[in-house]
Amino acid sequence: MAYQLYIVEDEVSLSNILKLYLEKEGYQVKIFESAEDAMPYIDKPPTLWILDIMLPGMDGHSFIKKIKEQTEDVPVIFMSARSKDLDRLMGLELGSDDYISKPFLPRELVIRVNRLIKYIRGEEDQVVLAPYEIDLNARNVVEDKKRIELTAKEFDLLSYFIKHSGQMMSREQILENVWDFAYEGSDRVVDDTVRRLRKKMPKLIVETQYGYGYRLVKQ
Repeated sequence: MAYQLYIVEDEVSLSNILKLYLEKEGYQVKIFESAEDAMPYIDKPPTLWILDIMLPGMDGHSFIKKIKEQTEDVPVIFMSARSKDLDRLMGLELGSDDYISKPFLPRELVIRVNRLIKYIRGEEDQVVLAPYEIDLNARNVVEDKKRIELTAKEFDLLSYFIKHSGQMMSREQILENVWDFAYEGSDRVVDDTVRRLRKKMPKLIVETQYGYGYRLVKQ
């Protein structure tokens, strides 16, 4: 199951860009333009909140207090264009887990989200799909102590399958998330990459739903 993220940000264009990047990473993302809009969802906590501090109406500092009253352990990342040191200190005192100063690259937020969720959830970068040992961080695959050489896209596809293990993914989903939203080639590139991956890792169980897509099956 994909992790759920809530973004509370009154800059709609920024929210939409962040949503695009985070969904490409495999997250489910819901956006709100104000704390008041997000308030009904406090009792339906996500995996992680991403809050702008300077919100219309109730600000981020007031809203995080409401969040922590309901679910103390839910992680929060603050965003702000104001004084970095002051907001970081206040955010930490109120229970935020990370802080990112505007302006920032969307990819930087993705990296922070990935790291925070791994820390909070105790996730490991090491995955075993017998007989394969996979290091997602080092982008390395080993079988019987021998490294299997994968291209960058082959490993990206393997990593995407692992993150969505058990889910049947359409070719369009795979293409958008593993390649690029701007990719204009044929979706046959997905089939070709799956075929090469199966050839290099023949004991990897990747099921095909003809006319639709693929699913990784864990043994």
